[in-house]
Amino acid sequence: MKRGLVIGKFMPVHLGHVALIEFAASRCDELIVSMSFTEADPIPATLRFSWLTILFANHKVIKPAMVKDDFDNDSLPLLQRVTLWSDFIRATFGEIDIIFSSEDYGQPFAESLGARHVSFDLLRQKVPISASEIRRHPLKHWEFIPRPVRPFFVKKICLYGPESTGKSTLAMKLAARYDTEFVPEVAREFITNNDFSFDEIVKIAVAHDERISEKSQLANKLLFCDTDVITTQIYSQHYLGAVPKILYDIEEETTYALYFLLDIDVEWVADGLRDLGHVRETMLSVFREELLRRKVPFIFVRGDYEMREQMMVKEIDKLMN
Repeated sequence: MKRGLVIGKFMPVHLGHVALIEFAASRCDELIVSMSFTEADPIPATLRFSWLTILFANHKVIKPAMVKDDFDNDSLPLLQRVTLWSDFIRATFGEIDIIFSSEDYGQPFAESLGARHVSFDLLRQKVPISASEIRRHPLKHWEFIPRPVRPFFVKKICLYGPESTGKSTLAMKLAARYDTEFVPEVAREFITNNDFSFDEIVKIAVAHDERISEKSQLANKLLFCDTDVITTQIYSQHYLGAVPKILYDIEEETTYALYFLLDIDVEWVADGLRDLGHVRETMLSVFREELLRRKVPFIFVRGDYEMREQMMVKEIDKLMN
């Protein structure tokens, strides 16, 4: 029985890793894929490991394993480091026959372990990508990111501001323009007037958060969000006089790549739910202040609806490029 080993941080796992692992799996009876992690890693270890288990769930030969990287010393020369790695691998996984890698360390590591080394695409010609390139420019290298990994790198864009400023219409139009998804104003699915309770405001915030997660699974690079949980907090304070703590907890779960604050220089249109047309200036100040207080950068969008869309497209294209 031939036992193989592939090691890496998989931060993130990409199609180059997938090709290496599948190549290795075809050449041994059991392949251990050892994912090392530290507490300081920019992508959580449990999430990275879930990507590996999902991607190779149907490969009986492939055995993903997660190990804490507390055995290495990157201040040492490579030949001394691979000795540390080999001692750890023997103690953790037992005998290994073949090391598969796309890195220069592969050969000395295999020799230290007493195993054979098989190199794969060392020059990155078959799959020209690296994890660091993806972390730097995920949208640029989207085609190299496996589908289960893509939601992590989706750039969320928030259309933010008082009522009747075009957020819903623009979210739909921008999603169509960039061939992706949008999150609607979920509050309209729960209430028909502004006589709501704390329980209802919490349900709205939770449902909006869940919808962001669901739509992120389907999104193509970008996800346009009609409002955010800060908006829910503002209306909770305005109508109920307080904000449930869970709304601030939910706020911590989502980061937006862009915030567009929409001005009130368009006609206010009543629709049965809107009732703040007489305090538009005040509400705009409240929305702006909430971002300033959090030191969240934003782009102030003004003009008619066509001008707004053009301004937003210009900023989104800069983000994409």
